[in-house]
Amino acid sequence: MDIVVAPIATDVTRGTLRYKNFAFPCVLGRSGIQRDKHEGDGATPLGRYALKKVFYRSDKLMMPTTRLPVAPILQDDGWCDAPDDPNYNRPVKLPYPASAENMWRDDGLYDVVVALAHNDEPVVPGAGSAIFMHVAAPDLTPTAGCVALAREDLLSILRALPGATYIDIRADF
Repeated sequence: MDIVVAPIATDVTRGTLRYKNFAFPCVLGRSGIQRDKHEGDGATPLGRYALKKVFYRSDKLMMPTTRLPVAPILQDDGWCDAPDDPNYNRPVKLPYPASAENMWRDDGLYDVVVALAHNDEPVVPGAGSAIFMHVAAPDLTPTAGCVALAREDLLSILRALPGATYIDIRADF
């Protein structure tokens, strides 16, 4: 069974995430859900993507209980978002010579991060990078293209997953 995400009718940057008997509010990209994702457009990509790996801040919480692969985030972890770089949409070590997102964030948004299999096999330069399911900001600020949930909601979903799972990001339910 897939995790299903869809926007609510009144705000394209807010949605609902459903999995089995769970239904949680979530935050989407500032441009809503779009079929044709491009680097920097602020859109959450429409489609079905495998949940690849969970990353977490071991200084802020215990290892999440899940059947997905799990790894701690280290202070020098980054994710390349430079379309012309050979490591585009891949994890890298910081400092990195090209543009890369810092995974060790002070704002708590990446205390728990699930990497989605968006634009990864093969990687298409400019088709979007660092698409994650992660912790939402307390004020529910839209993301740059990710799906974000309250930390406890995200941890609840991870505990319930059977292992290999997909997230189906839809325009509607």
